[in-house]
Amino acid sequence: MPRTAEKSDAASALLDPLLRKVALMDPSPRAQLPSALVLSLGGTIAMAAPGAGPGGVAPRLTAEDLVAAVPELTEEAELELRDFRKIPGAWLEIDDIAAVAELLNKQAAEGTTGFVITQGTDTLEEVAYLLDLLYEGAAPVVVTGAMRHAQMAGADGPANVLAAVRTAVSPQAREMGVLVALADELHAARHVQKIHSTSPSAFSSPGAGPVGFLIEGRPRFQFALPRQPRVELPLIRPASVEVIEATLGGEGAFLDAASSLDGLVVAAFGAGHVPRTWAPRLGNLASRFPVVLTSRTGAGSVLTGTYDFGPGSETDLLGRGLINGGRLEPRKARLLLLALLRSGADQTTIQAAFAAHR
Repeated sequence: MPRTAEKSDAASALLDPLLRKVALMDPSPRAQLPSALVLSLGGTIAMAAPGAGPGGVAPRLTAEDLVAAVPELTEEAELELRDFRKIPGAWLEIDDIAAVAELLNKQAAEGTTGFVITQGTDTLEEVAYLLDLLYEGAAPVVVTGAMRHAQMAGADGPANVLAAVRTAVSPQAREMGVLVALADELHAARHVQKIHSTSPSAFSSPGAGPVGFLIEGRPRFQFALPRQPRVELPLIRPASVEVIEATLGGEGAFLDAASSLDGLVVAAFGAGHVPRTWAPRLGNLASRFPVVLTSRTGAGSVLTGTYDFGPGSETDLLGRGLINGGRLEPRKARLLLLALLRSGADQTTIQAAFAAHR
C-alpha cells in the first residue's frame, strides 16, 4: 500500500503541470461566446399591466426583464443590456433612431459581434429600414418585437428575442444589413411590412419573401441582398417630408398645403397614377422640392412609360419632374428622402439614391 501511494504521488507530480497547461490552452466555453448588445426601446414586447386589476398595458419591462424570460440566452452570447427608450413604437422619432444608429456604428467598430433591437411593432418596419440606411457596420443588426404582451397566453416575445440573438451572432448574417426576426422568419429591412394588426404572423415581405427562417432554433438563409447605399450621419439639417395617398375621386386639397414641406412622397394608384387634377399641382411642387412617385399597392414597381393616357399617368408625372420611387413602398421612400435631405444631399444625390431601387 505505501508503495502504491508513492507511485500515485509521483504520477500526480508529473501530471499536474500538464493539466495546468491544458487548462490554459483550453479556456472555458463561456469565454468563447460571441458578444451581443440588446437594446430595448419599449413597445408591446416590454408592456405589462400595472397590477392585477383592470387597465391597459404600457411599457414597463426592461431589457434585463426580457432576457430573464429566455434562460437559453446565457448559452448563446455574452449580453450587454441597455434600456435606450421605454415608449410605445408610435412615439419613436427620427432622432431616436439616428441616435441608435450612431451607437451601433461605434460599437460595431469596437468589435461587438451583433446587435438586437427590441421595440414596438407599430413602427418596426420603418425603424429597421432607417437603421439599414444609417448603419455602416458588417456585424448583424436584428430588430424584433412582439404581437402579444408578456402577460398574454402564448406571448411571443421570448421566442422572438431568442431568434434575434441567435441570428445576431451568426456569421452567416454578417454583411446582410438590418434584418427583422419575428415568428421564426427573417426579413430584409427594405422589403418587410406589417400586414396584420394583431396576428403573431403579422410581418411579410411582399414581392420578395423572407430571406431566411429559424430552423431547429438556428438561422438558415435562402438568399442575400446587396447592401443598399448608406446615408451618412449626422442628420444635421431639419426637414419635413410627408406621404400623400391617391384615392378614388380624391380632390387633393391637401396638395395646396404641401408648399411648406421640404419633400413629398406620392402613394399613387397601381403603377404610378393619380387623378388628373393632381398632375399640374404635383408638377409645380416638383419644381420647388423633391417629389417621389411610389405605388400604394405595397409590392411591384412604378413604371416609366407603359401608360401615357395624359395627366396623371406615370409618363406624364415623371415628365413633370417627379422622381421614380421604383420598388420602394411609400413609407420607406419617405424615410429615404427624409434621411437624404437631413444629411444635406443635393438633387443629383437624391436622384441616384432612388435610381438604385428601380
